Amino acid sequence: MPPLPTRTLKHARVLRQATTEAEQRLWQHLRAGRLNGWKFRRQHPVPPYIVDFYCEAAKVVVELDGSQHKAETDHKRTSFLASRGLKVLRYWDNEVLNETHAVLEAILGAVEYRTLTPTPLPEGEGL
Repeated sequence: MPPLPTRTLKHARVLRQATTEAEQRLWQHLRAGRLNGWKFRRQHPVPPYIVDFYCEAAKVVVELDGSQHKAETDHKRTSFLASRGLKVLRYWDNEVLNETHAVLEAILGAVEYRTLTPTPLPEGEGL
C-alpha cells in the first residue's frame, strides 16, 4: 500500500481528538479487542474518506451519523466503500447512546458472520 498523504493522516489525527460522545462510548467497547477479540481502528483512512471505525480482519466499516449527515452524501460514501469490498454499518448517534448493547450485538454479528471468500462449489461442479 502506498503511504497516505500527510494531509489525510493529519486530518485523521484531528478527528480522533474531536470525537463525539457516541464515538467515545462505542470506542470504549471496540478498542483493544474488547468485542470478542476483534481489532478495530478509529478514524481510519480509506482514501478519499476517513471512516469512524474499521475492522480490517472482517472488512467491516462502522459509521456513526449525527444530525450533520446528509442521506445523499452518505449513500455515495457507502457505495464507494462497498465497491472496495467493505461492509458498511451505519448507526445514528442516539442509537449508540441509548441502545449500546443492541448496536454492539449487530456489529459483532457482522464481523463474525462475514463471508470473505466465496463458498466453494460442491465437488464435481465447476471447471
